Amino acid sequence: MKIKAIITGTTGMVGKSVLLECLEHANVESILVINRTSLGMTHPKLKEVIHSNFYDLSPVKEELKGYNACFFCMGVSVVGLNEEQYSKITFDITRHFADVLHELNPDMVFNYVSGTGTDSTEKGRSMWARVKGKTENYILNKGFKDAYMFRPGAIIPEKGIKSKTGWYNFFYIISTPIFPLLKKMKNITTTSKLGQAMINSILFGYPKKHLENIDINALAMKTNKHV
Repeated sequence: MKIKAIITGTTGMVGKSVLLECLEHANVESILVINRTSLGMTHPKLKEVIHSNFYDLSPVKEELKGYNACFFCMGVSVVGLNEEQYSKITFDITRHFADVLHELNPDMVFNYVSGTGTDSTEKGRSMWARVKGKTENYILNKGFKDAYMFRPGAIIPEKGIKSKTGWYNFFYIISTPIFPLLKKMKNITTTSKLGQAMINSILFGYPKKHLENIDINALAMKTNKHV
């Protein structure tokens, strides 16, 4: 099976990790990334579209046709935002993106990155978890060929990837000596495994729709030489 993937959020740690794994994977045929600012990367598989307003995709709509996978890795920190602001950025943008892609590519598999602790009931005390849960539920009920909600917790960066959040990078620096030990823990994943799991969800599927780190690690290890 050949994968033609759209990836968002590739200027961030998670999106960049997914992009790097897709560039290296033999089953990924082409990649479209949509960013507000350029990645500054070139690759035979890669096409980049610069677009600033994710609330209106009409100027780039034609570019989105003909893909069978979406890895939606955009996201913002909840720090300093109230529920209305966070929902507008998190839910509204994702909903619009999913609506447009479903119209153009209904047989697509749509993967969304939320986070561990996301609240599927949409009724919990944690504001960010409710909004993420609402976003997940919208995608799962949209009618795509399939959809998976990735809920990573602790992620160890690999291949030179860095977080855009300063204190994350500080933590990663001081934790480097114990990375080999941390990588052996089932409830911790890596940026490479996250990207591999995204790809494998398209190639093999997975019995769960909500994937925590232990599921991400398990899915990343799946292989099939006949794919």
